[in-house]
Amino acid sequence: MTAHAATAPFLARPLPRRPSLLVAAVVACAGIPPGAQAFGPGTQVTAGDVASVVLVLVAAGMLVTGRARLPRLALPAFGPLVAALGISTVHSADIGSSLAGFVRDLQVFVLVPLAVVVLVRDRRDLATVCWSVLGLGLAEAAYGIWQAVTGNGASMGGRNIRAVGTFGALDVMAMSIVVGFAFLVLIAFALTAPGHGAAAVPSALAGIAVMGAALALALSRGTWIALGAAAVLTLVLFDRWTAVKVLTCCGALMFVLLGVAGGGSQAVVERARSTVGSVSDPDQSVDDRYNLWAAAVRIWEDHPVTGVGVKNFPAYRDTYATIELSSGSETDDPVNGYVRQPLLSPHNEYLLFLSEQGVVGLAGFAALLAMIVAGLWRRRDARDPFWLASVGLLAFLLINFLYADLGGPTCALVGVILGLTAARAFGAAGASAAMASPGGRTS
Repeated sequence: MTAHAATAPFLARPLPRRPSLLVAAVVACAGIPPGAQAFGPGTQVTAGDVASVVLVLVAAGMLVTGRARLPRLALPAFGPLVAALGISTVHSADIGSSLAGFVRDLQVFVLVPLAVVVLVRDRRDLATVCWSVLGLGLAEAAYGIWQAVTGNGASMGGRNIRAVGTFGALDVMAMSIVVGFAFLVLIAFALTAPGHGAAAVPSALAGIAVMGAALALALSRGTWIALGAAAVLTLVLFDRWTAVKVLTCCGALMFVLLGVAGGGSQAVVERARSTVGSVSDPDQSVDDRYNLWAAAVRIWEDHPVTGVGVKNFPAYRDTYATIELSSGSETDDPVNGYVRQPLLSPHNEYLLFLSEQGVVGLAGFAALLAMIVAGLWRRRDARDPFWLASVGLLAFLLINFLYADLGGPTCALVGVILGLTAARAFGAAGASAAMASPGGRTS
């Protein structure tokens, strides 16, 4: 029996009428707690990762059997990154440790996004994925608010008031990233909702209020910056006058809420002040990040072309970092207790690529991002909620990558988000004659 004949029965199995539901399942799995035992220096495998493997297999089956095809822009977008990953892995200082990183980067930046592009075939599929992101974000926001109010969150200043959702203190920024994704999707839907029904506006505002509160209680300075910039960009692209009115109202509302809120509001104010002073008077966390950035640059200067290999940054960190760098970060919550986590990356995705994969790897990554940005620009439509959401989500990622990198349960979700933006950018989801709106109607 030939290999093709052996695999034919699997590929011929019936698939859901809406394969995009599989994408929604991956999004939902991202919220499943990984558990304390998942933490460690190795690769962390979560429920979202397992679901993403199924997603990739189904997409591959559809391609092989001719039930789907890749858009013509997929190869020039993802091809350079695959080549760069292979080159940097082959030239790695430790190929054995780099293989796991090669698989992880291939999963997050290539396989999962391509699978999403294949399975998201029209605007109804885009709506399915967006609603799944919105649902996960709302659930995490509600749980995070409960954690902060009841003292079951992560520790901040000796009190368990930091909202971290189902991800726990071991992935302290994960909830804010997930809620940030949902926040931007809901903004895009809210801006375009008046044309589809007045009842959608109050619901959208209520959702924005819940997620806004959770984001404030997450106390994640990086997410605040990235989300604020992405939200402003979305508003300006939709309508400049609308942006002025919304931002004015939000500013006034923020002062009122901080005036009447108790307990946690003081922590929010102090965290905001530390964000402003992070350049002139950085705290230990920010100072460690500056040291890690400098170490990553020094590593690249000594290994400029192909870097030291994926996942090899920790092995070179202490050699290139200054003595001021902490030995690790500290987290604490009622579930996992006190944990001291090693600093395994420079906390900057671009510098991580540069130090571990050199200019070859960074060029491949930049080519992918540039192709998505160019595609969104060519197919721009400020009245399309999915275009607005794609622009906001991509802007959020690009800015967030300046002071954060990937890890833990949000890896598969980031792959889905990249795939969602690529599907809209490459026109893979724009061929349907029935243009489904966020509310499920057609126009």
